[in-house]
Amino acid sequence: MDLRFGIDLGGTKIELIALDASGKEQMRKRVPTPQGDYAATLDAVRKLVVESEEALGARASVGIGMPGALSRATGLVKNANSTCLIGHDLKGDLGRVLEREVRLANDANCFALSEAVDGAGRDEEVVFGVILGTGVGGGIVVRGQVLEGLNSIAGEWGHNPLPQPQGPDLPLRACYCGRKGCIEAYLSGPALQQDDDIGRYEERLARALAGVINILDPDIIVLGGGISNIRTLYAHVPELWRPHVFSDNVETRLVPPAHGDSSGVRGAAWLWGR
Repeated sequence: MDLRFGIDLGGTKIELIALDASGKEQMRKRVPTPQGDYAATLDAVRKLVVESEEALGARASVGIGMPGALSRATGLVKNANSTCLIGHDLKGDLGRVLEREVRLANDANCFALSEAVDGAGRDEEVVFGVILGTGVGGGIVVRGQVLEGLNSIAGEWGHNPLPQPQGPDLPLRACYCGRKGCIEAYLSGPALQQDDDIGRYEERLARALAGVINILDPDIIVLGGGISNIRTLYAHVPELWRPHVFSDNVETRLVPPAHGDSSGVRGAAWLWGR
């Protein structure tokens, strides 16, 4: 069997999906993420892969979506809100415990790739995938290829400042990254729980996405993460972003993911191609 494992290394769970070459799901399994323990995280991934291969009777390629990115300067993890990963050789360590080459990408890049390959952004030229969950991330796929960027930060809109802070946005909120006023500090799941005002959240999201449209001008923006399940976002936010977009007309569509919560983990599997 031509088998691909995709693994979503999240802040609260580690999920594995097994896809065959056609994209058909063969297996799915998830376990809790060990909190703050790098060695235990490696072991949890190892056990998931070993147990899944035993159940399916086949060896698989392994692609992993993770928070943050690998530094091009050092090869070590940077910019991860799962801070126990920062400064570690995650690619090398996983390759060692799994006894094979692994491919790693930012989890938002995996989400965007999944939706661009066979999801809501299929056949679109430029897809911007957004993660609105424990953190706020983004991924860019252009003509089917993930754009990582020279500094491995392409799509990291969550750590730009929230545009035009005003009234309830002030004083600027602190972000885990050490800065103040980051989009993530206002649009993450914990931030929404703290504020609990959907109308205010929609307006902030519209301001933030308008900045993306002004720079990237994508065909489609696909929302992922737990907040993507709020259905009113898709009708309200495009109306609210219009005054902030530098165009007389805005054709960019805002849509939910075709693969729902499975999109990121499917994209990790597609890191080995289709």
